[in-house]
Amino acid sequence: MSETAEASELLEAVRGLRDTVQSAKLPLEVAEVEQARRARDEMLHQFDDYILPRLTNLDAPLLTVVGGSTGAGKSTLVNTLAQRVVSRSGVLRPTTRACVLVHHEDDARWFTTPRVLPGLTRVSGNEADDPSALRLAQADGLPPGIALLDAPDIDSVVESNRDLARQLLGAADLWLFVTTAARYADAVPWQMLRQAVERGTSVAIVLDRVPEGASEEIAEHLGGMLVDEGLTHSPVFTLTETQLLDTGLLPESHVTDLRDWLSNLGEDARARGLLVRRTLGGALDSLSRRVELLAEASSTQVQTVEQLHAVNDVAWRDAIDRVAVGMSDGTLLRGEVLARWQEYVGTGEFLRQLEVGFGRFRDRVAAALRGRPAPTTELGEALQSGVADLIIANAGDASLEVNRRWKAVSGGDHLVQSHPELASLRPGFEDDAHRLVRDWQEELLQLVRSEGGDRRTTARVLSMGVNAVGVVLMLVVFSHTMGSLGGAEVGIAGGSAVVAQRLLEAVFGDQAVRTLAEKARRRLIELVTELYDSERARAREAVDEIQIDVEQPRDLLAAAEAVRMQR
Repeated sequence: MSETAEASELLEAVRGLRDTVQSAKLPLEVAEVEQARRARDEMLHQFDDYILPRLTNLDAPLLTVVGGSTGAGKSTLVNTLAQRVVSRSGVLRPTTRACVLVHHEDDARWFTTPRVLPGLTRVSGNEADDPSALRLAQADGLPPGIALLDAPDIDSVVESNRDLARQLLGAADLWLFVTTAARYADAVPWQMLRQAVERGTSVAIVLDRVPEGASEEIAEHLGGMLVDEGLTHSPVFTLTETQLLDTGLLPESHVTDLRDWLSNLGEDARARGLLVRRTLGGALDSLSRRVELLAEASSTQVQTVEQLHAVNDVAWRDAIDRVAVGMSDGTLLRGEVLARWQEYVGTGEFLRQLEVGFGRFRDRVAAALRGRPAPTTELGEALQSGVADLIIANAGDASLEVNRRWKAVSGGDHLVQSHPELASLRPGFEDDAHRLVRDWQEELLQLVRSEGGDRRTTARVLSMGVNAVGVVLMLVVFSHTMGSLGGAEVGIAGGSAVVAQRLLEAVFGDQAVRTLAEKARRRLIELVTELYDSERARAREAVDEIQIDVEQPRDLLAAAEAVRMQR
């Protein structure tokens, strides 16, 4: 494969990675998400400002970004190298608000278009202070092949200046770091230098305002610091303290070594190419680690979404389990339900009649039930109300549980705040719960009718009445274990449950009663599950609004690997 084809495939892979990084969403306010968002934005800036333009035009002029701390003399140095005032300097801080790019007139075509730093508007003139503008200035003092970009202070009191400085440093082939004898050990500049090392950016150091006789001592100390930070091969240029000329420039003798070094880079295409490839290679190498960190942040987002969904699913699943327990442990045979049953049947008497035989027992029950105006209606309504209350209460608990546990999840609190309606049941839920129980009661009556298949069973059912048998079957369904009752209540409710069980066994047979009760119980749980699923879906939709692609971490790593394979 030709070198041109290889370069084309690498460029295509880098563009694919850039698009994948841009599409990476980090919407949840989880821990350290701001750092991850900032790192993603910095990567995108470096893709657009440096990596892609440089891959596309390896022979373009060397972009040297002059950066450093407030008052280090960056603008004065740029003006001196340009041999005219192109960047404002002075005691007012910050002096450099808009960035200034100085180039030889032969290199204008490389910078007048948005080839590099496409997010900055090209302007000319000395009064441009817009931080979003890139002021272009031609200067014959610079050799062709070298451009200087005077950046805002990296420790500026203005945050937008600091952000722009970081962006510009990411666009540099070469970072010309300017510091002073008094401030070369400051923390902020060294943080930026470490970042330059991590990203493979070539660095040269200008040590400004060095007192006479202190050059050797300071240079030795600075050299040791550079070695410790992995900048062993970075050249250091020392500028002794001096008065500025009337023109506001440094004496030419003070910048001779630095000018010669830059001129050699501009004139020597091979040396310039080596520096460009070293910085570009370092930037490409750094992408793998930076994308891995972004993928980890993306994975945290995906896991958080999955956790929010799991909290919702578990809360409603537990609610269904509680309804199932409440349906079968005798809880519903309390209060009015138990009173109505006792009123119509009378546990003790009918238990004794069971010992005599079903015939007279059934007759007494039938007579008692027929002797009332609407015995099954009152008992059925009491049961219906109890079941609906059970469904509604557990649904309300589930909604509160989801909100409570979401608040405990990093990033979930914002979701709770944006959807306060999820803390309570939707309007109309209670009506739907009552309607559900009524529908289930109707299905239960149909089940009773269909079970009375033979003539004898049908006759028994008719002798008591379908509604009466249905109500008795409901009692059997709701007294499966009676595990939650205790004391005298167990004796009364337990006796009532035995009466209901024996009565139905006498009508249908013991196996048929078990089958009927299980079908009725299972069907009620199915209906409750469907109702709860509608509430669970409300919360699920709220989480889905976050719109995180679960494949996002994998896509990031795959795109980074594609770039690595083309290196």
